[in-house]
Amino acid sequence: MPIITLTTDIGQNDYIVGAIKGQLLTADPSCNIVDITHCLSPFNYLQAAYICGNAYKYYPAGTIHILLVNLFDTHPDHMLVASHNNQYIACPDNGILTLITGAKPADIVAVPIEQQSSMGVLQITQSLAAALGLLMKGAALPQIGDPRVKMEEKYPLRATVGPDWMEGQIIFIDNFENVVVNITQQEFEEQRKGRKFKIVFTRNEMIDTLSRNYASVAAGEKLAWFNSAGYLEIAINKGNVAGLFGLQGFSETAKHATLHNKWFYQTVRIFFE
Repeated sequence: MPIITLTTDIGQNDYIVGAIKGQLLTADPSCNIVDITHCLSPFNYLQAAYICGNAYKYYPAGTIHILLVNLFDTHPDHMLVASHNNQYIACPDNGILTLITGAKPADIVAVPIEQQSSMGVLQITQSLAAALGLLMKGAALPQIGDPRVKMEEKYPLRATVGPDWMEGQIIFIDNFENVVVNITQQEFEEQRKGRKFKIVFTRNEMIDTLSRNYASVAAGEKLAWFNSAGYLEIAINKGNVAGLFGLQGFSETAKHATLHNKWFYQTVRIFFE
């Protein structure tokens, strides 16, 4: 039974997600469709890459992951389908693929979208569902699309480092308003070299210990830990750190925006001593 995951920025209050599932089931009635989320923030590629990259790795080989985010960034005449880690990712050609994979996949095709007078989400997913139906029935990637594709490439933000510091960006804020920073535990330990540290955010808020989980501190106390995805997370036990301190997801435009000092509310610095 083929497994298909579906992740979108469409939300739950429309018929579109249900209609897409109908298209997929028409293409292969035996497929098992799993929802990851339909609440991605529009245009937030970092959030989409974080959620999908960390969810996809738990699925079995052969799983097909469909990701629909910022679908109309340009006028879509094709969708991408790539093989990655023995799975498949189907997504728009807007840079999200390489944000998830970290490099251009070796096996990738462009699936053409049948052009119609009205081109909404379902017109695009209809062509994609037909191609994926062939894939689920055993077709190879070159049989469902054109491998001669010049795709848009975007790559994940990396923390910046100095001899005694590193700076990361807030890439995700969860439902409890805990914030995730693009610093992995491996990167942290490599830069730390066994030294003491201070995690500083919003200029003067500081944490100098790592916790095991939220329950490691008293209710209302702030903490830092490396979450299940291996990324640095700053939280308040039974509180909302993002709302309390005005923390925000990182935006490239913040580099040039000094208004309200937004830069300080989207980055986290670690000092080693």
